[in-house]
Amino acid sequence: MNVLIYLLPIALSLGLMGLIAFLWSLRSGQYEDLEGAALRILDDDDLRDEDTQVQRKTAPRDDKPPHRDET
Repeated sequence: MNVLIYLLPIALSLGLMGLIAFLWSLRSGQYEDLEGAALRILDDDDLRDEDTQVQRKTAPRDDKPPHRDET
């Protein structure tokens, strides 16, 4: 029973901190554009930029050793 003296204030303070964090997120506009976030994942402009960067970095080089089959 003595443990409730410690657990009850801890539980209430964690709940209060969660409520404050939720209210802060509402006021800062975290939930304003839910459809935009859902459609932004379908946009692949950033993937095209990454592909061109990867192609530049992995250009074929002539100094590679020949491939050997292990049969």
